Amino acid sequence: MMMVYTLRIVIRCSKPPIWRKVAAPSDMTLGQLHQVIQIVMGWEDEHLHQFKLTDKSLIRDIPGLLLKLTKEGRWSDIFTATHGVRVFVAATTPYGEPTEMEGEDEDSVTLAEVCPKVKTRLTYEYDFGDSWEHIIEVQKIEEPKAGVAYPVCLGGKLACPPEDCGGIHGYYNMLAAVIDPKHEDHESVIEWMGDDYDPEAFDLEEVNAMLAKWRRRKRR
Repeated sequence: MMMVYTLRIVIRCSKPPIWRKVAAPSDMTLGQLHQVIQIVMGWEDEHLHQFKLTDKSLIRDIPGLLLKLTKEGRWSDIFTATHGVRVFVAATTPYGEPTEMEGEDEDSVTLAEVCPKVKTRLTYEYDFGDSWEHIIEVQKIEEPKAGVAYPVCLGGKLACPPEDCGGIHGYYNMLAAVIDPKHEDHESVIEWMGDDYDPEAFDLEEVNAMLAKWRRRKRR
C-alpha cells in the first residue's frame, strides 16, 4: 500500500533555517525526489547532485572483501563497506550527458526503501562547487488523504539562495553586502542578484502550482 511521507528539507548551516515541508508518496524514486526538491526549494537544476544515506551497519572491515571489490573496480561498494554510507546518483547530467559518478542509480530505489521509518535522514547535495547540502528528515508516515494529489508542499520559509553564489557562506556574505550601503561590494552584489531578489520570499501557492505541472508531466 502506498503511504505518504512528510519530509522536512533544510539547507545545512542556514540560520535562520531555509526549509520546506513536503508530503510525498512512498513509491517515489530518489530521482523523482530530486526533481521535487528542485521545485520546492527554488533551484534551477543546472548542477550535479547526489543523495547520501548513512547506515553504520553496512560497514565491513574485511580485507578479502575489499581486495575483491578493488579488483572489480566497485569503488562505490568500497566506500559503503568502509564508511557505512550509500550514495545514490543520477545516470545523466542536467544536460542529458552520461555521468561518471560512482554510486547506486537513484531511479532504482524508492523513498520507502531507503527511509523505512520516521526520523530516518537523507542528505541531498546539490552543486558540488557550492556544496548545498540539504538534510531531509522523515517526520511522519501515514495513509494518503482522500482528494489530495501528491507530492504537495505543506509549508516553508525563506527564499532559495541564487545559483552559483558561493555556497551558504558566500550567500550570507552577499546578503551582508546588500544591506550595507558602505560595503565595498554593495553595488556589484545588487547588480548581480537583481533588484527584485527578496531573501524573505516564499510563495506556497506558486510552489504547489509548479508541483501540479510536474505531476501532469509525470503522468504523460
